[in-house]
Amino acid sequence: MKHRIINIKGVLVLGSFFLSLFANAQQLDVLINTALENNPEIQKFELQHKRVSEKVNEVNTVPNTEFGVGYFVSEPETRTGAQRFKVSAKQMLPWFGNISARENYVSSLADVKYEDIVIAKRKLMSSVSQSYYRLYANKAKQKVLTENINLLETYEIMALTSVEVGKASAVDVLRLQMRQNEMQQLKDVLQQEYLAEQTKFNNLLNRENDVTVNIDDSLVIPSDDFEVNTESLALHPELLKYDKLYQSIEQSELLNQKESSPMIGFGLDYINVEERPNMDFSDNGKDIVMPMVSVSIPIFNKKYKSISKQNELQQMEIKFQKDERLNTLETFLDKAVNGRVSSRISYATQTKNLQQAEDAEDILIKSYETGTIDFNDVLDIQELQLKFQINQIESIKTYYVQSTIINYLTQQ
Repeated sequence: MKHRIINIKGVLVLGSFFLSLFANAQQLDVLINTALENNPEIQKFELQHKRVSEKVNEVNTVPNTEFGVGYFVSEPETRTGAQRFKVSAKQMLPWFGNISARENYVSSLADVKYEDIVIAKRKLMSSVSQSYYRLYANKAKQKVLTENINLLETYEIMALTSVEVGKASAVDVLRLQMRQNEMQQLKDVLQQEYLAEQTKFNNLLNRENDVTVNIDDSLVIPSDDFEVNTESLALHPELLKYDKLYQSIEQSELLNQKESSPMIGFGLDYINVEERPNMDFSDNGKDIVMPMVSVSIPIFNKKYKSISKQNELQQMEIKFQKDERLNTLETFLDKAVNGRVSSRISYATQTKNLQQAEDAEDILIKSYETGTIDFNDVLDIQELQLKFQINQIESIKTYYVQSTIINYLTQQ
């Protein structure tokens, strides 16, 4: 008559990443790798990184070369002849180091986008793992309900036998049947929830919604927890992103300083001169060639000072944002660590309670063998057993979900 919440097999494999506490972790490892390869959000961030990186080639340029052509409608007369048309070319060049500053700024923006990829991958791995554990818990609960339904069917046979000999009433049989109906309802609801979670899981892997997910049934809370390195939280990519943003503002300011420098221009004007008729002298009809040098100086432009002030304020803002996020991550980590400890305590308590409920069940079975049994007590014990079994499963799921959060926050 005894039954168990879960069949515990195998050995616990201690490793890194989200799989450090998961027996037969290869299955989840394969699923996570599939998600990393196929997930559209990851692909989106990778394309954004490539696009920003490509901008390095865009900024590695100088201003357009200016060409001009003019025709003198009213030809001005000079000593050497009338000017007919004018051709000019001009090239402005940025100050020394300006182009390098642009490249460095764009590269710093690409570094920020790279951290987005790292963060998105970590979040995806965490989401896949947590969804997997929810599927496990759902499957384990369905298994427990099936076992309890079968157990109640056995009790129903006992009750029918007792009714025949006048030691139980038909009401006892009906109560057992109603309890079976309730459990079947719970199982049917869990099956629908499983399908919804399976759809969510498959969407994370960017595959068809109805693909069956193979779930292992060998999860157990290990005897020892893996060590939590709280110092590694400071190296979390969500915080490193703020460092990269800060550095990008530094590069933006360096670029601003370069752009506030003068620009040097070089040019050449060519003027076509027509020969003066009926005159003979050495420079008659000699064309005009005039090299030019120009300088563009932002004397009255307050734009660059304003940008410098904005950069300074933005750096202060980023620093406060990082401090705020660090506090939030520390809160999440502490909550996850305490939640994992609580799940261990809960699991131990439910295991003890379940053992006592099974002992009570043995007593009831022995009472039946001696000819007396109270089926109200049977239902009470069965309900307690189911409660303890469900709580055990929830404790296991919570332990692994909290471990996944800890890994997300502290892995290097």
